[in-house]
Amino acid sequence: MNMKLIIFFITCLLSIYGCVQKKEITKEFEYMQGGIVRGDKNEKKIALVFTSDGYDDGYETISTTLKKHNAKGSFFFTGNAYRMSKFKTTVDALKNDGHYLGAHSDKHLLYCAWEKRDSLLVTKNEYIADVENNYAEMQKFGITKIAAPYYLPAFEYYNDTISAWTRELGLQLVNFTGGTGSNADYTVPSMGEKYRDSKTIYNNILKYENEKPDGLNGFMLLIHFGVDPERTDKLYNLMDKLITCLKNKGYSFVTVTALLQ
Repeated sequence: MNMKLIIFFITCLLSIYGCVQKKEITKEFEYMQGGIVRGDKNEKKIALVFTSDGYDDGYETISTTLKKHNAKGSFFFTGNAYRMSKFKTTVDALKNDGHYLGAHSDKHLLYCAWEKRDSLLVTKNEYIADVENNYAEMQKFGITKIAAPYYLPAFEYYNDTISAWTRELGLQLVNFTGGTGSNADYTVPSMGEKYRDSKTIYNNILKYENEKPDGLNGFMLLIHFGVDPERTDKLYNLMDKLITCLKNKGYSFVTVTALLQ
């Protein structure tokens, strides 16, 4: 074999190796309105996302379940919640267990109109102050922007402008992955047709996983940390069963940082 042919084969092999390496380190995320709403569909990883503006009734069940499965969660609390005395022990415990602690608006503000998403309800200065005040409360627990670079807006609702302002603060806006209806676990019976019981939500999650080509790969699955007392049927009570089922299907449960880095 002459030298030119050898060089040709070596070049081809290096090219193939480079493509493989590039595929391994490149992650493709899904975006909506400038916010990341799903991680890489090629990875069987799920980030369980928990939000709260003050309700904490799910703490014991959620914490115990995550420990049982050696899983990590991502907890996004408002400044209202971080300021509550009852949350101090909760936040310290979650932090010590290696979970992600993030921001969810200081005052739980609605940033843009429901009926017209591009209509802002806050000025840029008001938005920046709201986010900065949320992080100021987190700083009291030793949680910095560097440790918590992902921001989940209140009501899980935002637009392109809010996402752009978030980036200017050195943060990345994220939101839950839609499709399963898990975010409806806050609804209460008095809402009528809007109400979704936990068994229905649980079945919808597994149905989505079974029917979609990429299953729940890269999902940020939202479950509320606590809900209105009127809702006695709590979705977090089915977490153990859900995690067990999905782990058997090969999924791992990681923080948003691990999912999106």
